[in-house]
Amino acid sequence: MSTKPTTTDLEWTELDQRAVDTARVLAADAVQRVGNGHPGTAMSLAPAAYTLFQKVMRHDPADADWVGRDRFVLSAGHSSLTLYTQLYLAGFGLELDDLKSFRTWGSKTPGHPEYGHTVGVETTTGPLGQGVANAVGMAMAARYERGLFDPETPQGESPFDHFVYCVAGDGCLQEGISAEASSLAGHQKLGNLVLLWDDNHISIEGDTETAVSEDTVKRYEAYGWHVQRVAPKPDGDLDPHALYDAIEAAKQVTDRPSFIAMRSIIAWPAPNAQNTEAAHGSALGDDEVAATKRVLGFDPEQSFEVSDEVIGHTRQALERGAQAKAEWEKSYQLWRDNNPQRAAEFDRVAAAELPAGWEEKIPVFETGKGVATRAASGKVLQALGAVIPELWGGSADLAGSNNTTIDKTSSFLPADNPLPEASPYGRTIHFGIREHSMAAEMNGIALHGNTRVYGGTFLVFSDYMRNAVRLSALMHLPVTYVWTHDSIGLGEDGPTHQPVEHLAALRAIPGLNVVRPADANETAIAWREILKRYTKVFGKGAPHGLILTRQGVPTYESNEEAAKGGYVLFEASSGTPEVILLATGSEVHVAVEAREQLEADGVPTRVVSMPSVEWFEEQDQGYRDSVLPPSVKARVAVEAGIGLTWHKYVGDAGRIVSLEHFGASADGKVLFREFGFTAENVADKARESLTAAQR
Repeated sequence: MSTKPTTTDLEWTELDQRAVDTARVLAADAVQRVGNGHPGTAMSLAPAAYTLFQKVMRHDPADADWVGRDRFVLSAGHSSLTLYTQLYLAGFGLELDDLKSFRTWGSKTPGHPEYGHTVGVETTTGPLGQGVANAVGMAMAARYERGLFDPETPQGESPFDHFVYCVAGDGCLQEGISAEASSLAGHQKLGNLVLLWDDNHISIEGDTETAVSEDTVKRYEAYGWHVQRVAPKPDGDLDPHALYDAIEAAKQVTDRPSFIAMRSIIAWPAPNAQNTEAAHGSALGDDEVAATKRVLGFDPEQSFEVSDEVIGHTRQALERGAQAKAEWEKSYQLWRDNNPQRAAEFDRVAAAELPAGWEEKIPVFETGKGVATRAASGKVLQALGAVIPELWGGSADLAGSNNTTIDKTSSFLPADNPLPEASPYGRTIHFGIREHSMAAEMNGIALHGNTRVYGGTFLVFSDYMRNAVRLSALMHLPVTYVWTHDSIGLGEDGPTHQPVEHLAALRAIPGLNVVRPADANETAIAWREILKRYTKVFGKGAPHGLILTRQGVPTYESNEEAAKGGYVLFEASSGTPEVILLATGSEVHVAVEAREQLEADGVPTRVVSMPSVEWFEEQDQGYRDSVLPPSVKARVAVEAGIGLTWHKYVGDAGRIVSLEHFGASADGKVLFREFGFTAENVADKARESLTAAQR
């Protein structure tokens, strides 16, 4: 660890200091105006944020999505004004009225930063620690992107080289997700990642001595990071010169991620509120805001005071950004001229288009043969991997079970890793046993752009990932979660590993598409549809949870209507059903067997496979009614989980064959029999429904 002395490398004028202090009073005023928020951290972090946005980062405020830009992640999302004030000062599009409307209906400045809502916000943050993992994912994606398009150019000389900067607080580093992600970042030796820790010793309950006594800096040394501690100025304020020097030193370390600990005083320089927990999440109060303005030389009678000199000075970031982009364009054009094939490939990927003929590579599986859908998914991935180079991913140490190894000969690992398949630009990601950070890292990879990512684990462990999955949906990110071992069918591992409530719980997340294919061919169609959906709306998509079996299930004829989410797999022999059996995943074949029994008894029976409720609900009413005719009241839904999803589909006369309790440790076939997932039981429920429908 090193402590960098104050230097004179940074040009820092009185106008720069006035701009920092302007950001402080703007934060205090914004929270005071709305009556709630988090002013303290935004006040104390202002020198660090200003230094990054005005002195360090390569960005163009006039083109916030410029591919060559550095990324900034505010993991401490509660301190959103840390970011908003800098976006305003630098000219990203926020204006003073936006700061005045902080945390109010329809404003561009919501309580926590939201990706896609405010220009310049790279990710939605707020749940602590998520941003740290997002930043790790962005740094991983930057390396993989470089490998796709410019692997031979020396480090630091490629137009695809850039840095990811992340600001985290005490709360972020207490959350386990940040530990998971930081461990992986150290192992991956992500030299393009710089994490600045706001070490202010304050959380909502007061001094962090209430809960933390570890040496965080030593923890990051143990992770394998390059570590520096930056001392504050004698008055307690952050020292921009020391910060700048530390950041520049971090940028020179290309074989490790960098951790910069910044000792700060929350709400500095508020005379009475500084260094208090009240300043973390409450307005300072009119008197304290006025007193702070006096300390900083502002008029206490004015609110949102910004001098013309300050805004004229900070908006020079627009000119610097244009110059930086123009300079980058030269190297980018030179790369294009020297690499026409790669340039064409880059254009295709950047436009979210898939290679010509990619769909022809998707396998069609032989009917009648029993295949686990996880195995079918693995075959699809390996087939697509050969033709879609931007598709990559892996597993939380379960690749052999999830079948998520896209290329056995190529692992995403630093160059000096001893494994023979290691490559800094490898296809297969080893996330380690870190499910929560895996999901958030996948979000970061998707946010970075120009690659397509998937990641796998057991369905029961989606609980570990849930907050990050929710953020995937909130941000409309096209990530694909491969969740296998999807029911009691996994067998002897028992109830700790057998998902019961998970399908319904995941379907409850708005914007997440849950896809549970019935067989190998539905699995292939599901992958095709997932990949196609990102191309429909450039830059915006939806996360998908692909739910797959451990056990083999019968393979049926491929039916393109599976992409509609629900379709008629087997029609009633008469062409007009008296009862409909509705099922997903491994229970579809149970419904098919029940149909055979009912048909033998003279009951015309339709089987509907519904791999995705969400996809089905997107279809027009006419199509949905053609699959589930309103006139047919006798219905049975079959799914090896709780039945919450299915009440709306079966109606009052319908029946649901579900699992409303935990499983047990036994062979999967035994459990299906003992818990009623048999053709006989489904047929009996159909008869009950027929009787109920006639009343």
